[in-house]
Amino acid sequence: MTETTLYLLSAIAVMTAATFTTRLLPFVLLYRVSDHPLLTWLGRFLPPMMMVLLIVYAFKDSAGEARAVLLQLSCLLLVALLQLLFRQALVSIAGGTALYMFLLQSAGG
Repeated sequence: MTETTLYLLSAIAVMTAATFTTRLLPFVLLYRVSDHPLLTWLGRFLPPMMMVLLIVYAFKDSAGEARAVLLQLSCLLLVALLQLLFRQALVSIAGGTALYMFLLQSAGG
């Protein structure tokens, strides 16, 4: 094995261990307080708050461009409709992404 290969494998091993540790640590440290009211509240309200932040982030650069806002709004409405109909996040995400890519390509960016 070359030095470069060994370096890459070592880096991958360290990243794997770090990722695994950061995913495992909250479960290990918080298992006794999992029914705490604050954690229950965060579990209920944090996902919708994150969705709102993602929507704001997605729209922030196109605030002055009516065409871009219309394109994004149409995709957002499709995602909301698909979510209401199917209750499947992957279906909603795939449908919205497909529409966005189609409109973006057909409208010329």
